[in-house]
Amino acid sequence: MLLAIDSGNTNIVFGVHDGTEWRGKWRSSTKAERTADEFAVWMSQLFTLEGIDRKSIHSAILSNVVPAINHSLISLCRTFFDAEPLVIGDPSVKLGIKVLIDHPSDPGADRLVNAVGAYVEHGGPLIVIDFGTATTFDVIDADGNYCGGVIAPAAAHSVDALHHAAAQLPRVDVKRPPTVIGKSTVPAMQSGVYWGYAGLIEGLVKRIREEAGMDMKVVATGGLAPLFAKATDVIDLLDGDVTLRGLLEIHRRNA
Repeated sequence: MLLAIDSGNTNIVFGVHDGTEWRGKWRSSTKAERTADEFAVWMSQLFTLEGIDRKSIHSAILSNVVPAINHSLISLCRTFFDAEPLVIGDPSVKLGIKVLIDHPSDPGADRLVNAVGAYVEHGGPLIVIDFGTATTFDVIDADGNYCGGVIAPAAAHSVDALHHAAAQLPRVDVKRPPTVIGKSTVPAMQSGVYWGYAGLIEGLVKRIREEAGMDMKVVATGGLAPLFAKATDVIDLLDGDVTLRGLLEIHRRNA
């Protein structure tokens, strides 16, 4: 079985695939100080709950955008699972796509993995919107190649910025308010964040399509994707498994 690890700035997702289906998917907060042993103890309990024998893990693949935690995750694969992980970004790991931008080493590993995972399921051309620590808009052409994209602040960062910059504004949840026109401070802030962000999504998708000169399917993933998919018609599909699917496909391409 394959252990796939997607380490982002906020969360780490672990998945186990048996060659046919995902046997388990788990999420942990990203903490740079966490050791391989700590991960191993946590995963042992989860494996037991799902009836997975850790000795059945024979291979691993890792996508990571937090350099400080890289050693712990690689050590976890080596010492606990006796598997040498494929690491996205290593020159020996073939993605099976072209990175058609000025500096091909620039994109985070997660964005390239998303390109692979979205294309194998949905074809192209595509715009993949990932609602993560940042919100990224990534463009994949008809052949599955990565063509660049846009990086925007996450909606939650807008809330934090308002709270820290204005003494009388509280921190609020990112949620859809009952009306666009807020009748008090909290719903007014929520409206600005929610509907303002919906406008950002619609505006960027429109400009990307115009600049590319073609219509593109829009696939959304990440924690807030279901929330904002309800705010706009430009999002065609929700797909929560884009990254893990991309890791699975890249592992197959390098097998």
